[in-house]
Amino acid sequence: MSDLEFNEMLLRHADFLRPFAINLTRDTEAANDLYQETLYKALANHEKYNVGTNIKAWLFTIMRNIFINDYRRKVKQKTIFDTTPNDYLINYKQASISNAAESELRMKEIKKAIQELPEIFKTPFLLYFDGYKYNEIASMLNEPLGTIKSRIHFARKLLKEQISRY
Repeated sequence: MSDLEFNEMLLRHADFLRPFAINLTRDTEAANDLYQETLYKALANHEKYNVGTNIKAWLFTIMRNIFINDYRRKVKQKTIFDTTPNDYLINYKQASISNAAESELRMKEIKKAIQELPEIFKTPFLLYFDGYKYNEIASMLNEPLGTIKSRIHFARKLLKEQISRY
C-alpha cells in the first residue's frame, strides 16, 4: 500500500477516534492531544500496518496504548501540582523566638517531676527512658514483663498529670 493510499484511508477512519479519546481522558484538551499523537504514531508506523487488517481496531489499539503509557508515566512521577500561592509561608515561624531559659526551666520541672515519682515507677521508667527494652528491664529488676509495662504506663500517666499542671 502506498503512502498516499494509507493517508487517505487514515483520514477516512480517523473521526471515530475523537469520542474514544474524550471517553479515555475526560478532558477535551487532553483528548485532542491524544488524538493528534495517535495520528502521528499511525503515520510514523504505517509500514507496520498489514493491508486487510481492520484500520479502526489498529488505531484504537494505538490510542489505548498511548493513553495507558502516559497514565503509567504520570503515576510513576507522582507529581502533585499545587497552584495555590504560598507567599504567606515565607515568614511563617518568624514570630517565634527560641528561649533557652524557658526550655531550661521546663526541663528542670520535668526532671523534678520524674524524681518525685514513687520508686516503684521511677526505676523502670528511667531505664526505659535510657533506651532499654521492656524485656531487658524485666530481667534486670526480676519482675514479670506485664508488671514492668504497667509500671511504665502509670509513670507516664503520673508525669502527664504533673506536667500538665504547669
